[in-house]
Amino acid sequence: QAKLYADCLEKMTGQRPIIFTTNGYEHHIWDDTRHPPRCVSGFYRRDELELLIQRRTTRRPLGEAVINGEIVERHYQTRAIRRIGESFEDHNQRRALVVMATGAGKTRTVIALADVLMRCNWAKRILFLADRVALVKQAVNAFKRHLPEAAPVNLVTDKAAQGRVYVSTYPTMMSLIEERDGGGRRFGPGHFDLIIVDEAHRSIYKKYGAIFDWFDSLLVGLTATPKDEIDRNTYRLFNLEDGVPTDVYTLEEAVRDRHLRPMKAVSVPLRFVRQGITYDALSEEEKEEWDAAEWDEEGGPPDEVDAQAVNTWLFNKDTVDKVLEHLMTHGQKVEGGDRL
Repeated sequence: QAKLYADCLEKMTGQRPIIFTTNGYEHHIWDDTRHPPRCVSGFYRRDELELLIQRRTTRRPLGEAVINGEIVERHYQTRAIRRIGESFEDHNQRRALVVMATGAGKTRTVIALADVLMRCNWAKRILFLADRVALVKQAVNAFKRHLPEAAPVNLVTDKAAQGRVYVSTYPTMMSLIEERDGGGRRFGPGHFDLIIVDEAHRSIYKKYGAIFDWFDSLLVGLTATPKDEIDRNTYRLFNLEDGVPTDVYTLEEAVRDRHLRPMKAVSVPLRFVRQGITYDALSEEEKEEWDAAEWDEEGGPPDEVDAQAVNTWLFNKDTVDKVLEHLMTHGQKVEGGDRL
């Protein structure tokens, strides 16, 4: 019936409308010129609908777009962008998951992806979500440095700002979704064309799933978790087969390609924290401190305390100072020794 209405309206106006269907509980959107129906949280706003219709003629193929080599130049970064594009364009998928080792350049990869999507008229507004304020600041600075024309906005500190790329924590965006603007919500379901999730894992969706339910957008998840250790429910959230992300670049590959250095565990000499405390093994000075310490009312000093109890009850500033001192003394220094 809805398709029949759309056919008639197209004959009357010369313009194929976007189709919405609802039973009062669920809503579906259907642009039958290019996509199958999908569930949405509500009806698009007028400007959002106009943008969808404009894209029928203005959207360009992602595979033909030149990736900005000043943002990314490594082979695995451009490969990830191409595979995401193929997933969206050739396979009609709306979600993608990229596994990339920490330090390999995930943020720059998605900045270059955002650049491609905006230049090809696939995305007008983009939302980047991170779980900590510090990561939000880092992402905003990265967008300002590599894609300043996107006018990145930090929603944590400036909730009223306007731009093309919005960066936020999950709690901030949750509150903004509920915010009313002139009688309606500030953000409609079609406000963002792409959402980027920094460090995607199941707990994020379990706690903040309302964000992804509200916005009808493309979704790209980033994670450094090895593909075989990602929870199967995370793959399911991205409509992917278990163990098969959209693209993957492992730590082993990054080390092999000399983009990263292999990790080396360093043992910090903290005897009490690791082995616990035995009275007989203490020096005479330590025994005096032990005997003079205030213990519980049930008895005198114990003969020994295991390592778990030390970490639970006796964790102190001295332990922190020793770890930091060890790092400052033995850590790898760069920039003439000014930075670790």
